[in-house]
Amino acid sequence: MEAPVRFPERVRSYDQICAEVEAEKRKSEAHGYDPGRFFRPSLTVDVVIFTVQARDLRVLLVSRGGWPFLGRWALPGGFVKENEGLDEAARRELFEETGVRDVYLEQLHTFGHPGRDPRTRVVTVAYYALVAAENLAPVPGSDASSTDWWSVYQLPELAFDHDLILRRALERLRERIWDSAVASQLMPEKFTLTDLQSTYEVILDRPLDKRNFRKKILSREVVENTGETWMEGRHRPARLYRFRSESCQP
Repeated sequence: MEAPVRFPERVRSYDQICAEVEAEKRKSEAHGYDPGRFFRPSLTVDVVIFTVQARDLRVLLVSRGGWPFLGRWALPGGFVKENEGLDEAARRELFEETGVRDVYLEQLHTFGHPGRDPRTRVVTVAYYALVAAENLAPVPGSDASSTDWWSVYQLPELAFDHDLILRRALERLRERIWDSAVASQLMPEKFTLTDLQSTYEVILDRPLDKRNFRKKILSREVVENTGETWMEGRHRPARLYRFRSESCQP
């Protein structure tokens, strides 16, 4: 039997950490510290939000409403506020520019090339989000002139380095798609195994053997038969499945 994985015995909460930081600010030594000694770049967040529609993997883009790259398509995102956490900023920007709330969101990578933004030195923390198509009806926010879904295989010219960010997000999605907590976010509540396989094939961009796919999915016990069926064309009714609730936890 393997030994349990250990963690540090004492891990502080952010409330405790913040209290200690505030105490440090009140010390006499704090008055002699010059924050201008070091270069201070701006910080942004950008979000790659994926869905599967019409047997295609699509990404949500916004048309920029101002300089720089006016009219160019870009990922939803923006500057982090002074007293705001990164996750909080990502969710706020996603809602302000698209009207999207309560989606699966995971931090992806930090992009900090000095030439990536013409305004100033900007470091961005990228996220990716997943949502089933029928649960999303995005609307452009104050920083975007329009919002639309684009196939990841037929993209317009993107602003900044967002094509590099999108590529990294697609690589991560393909790495993690066999994790049921990830795959479940792209499916409706009930689905056939044919629909599920189609979603995997769209994301991986390659065909999968039907027998092997079903064997792998069912053996992992991440989906369960609902007892319901769905008539697909003139074929016999197909069984409807859903992800087990415990398998959808990130």
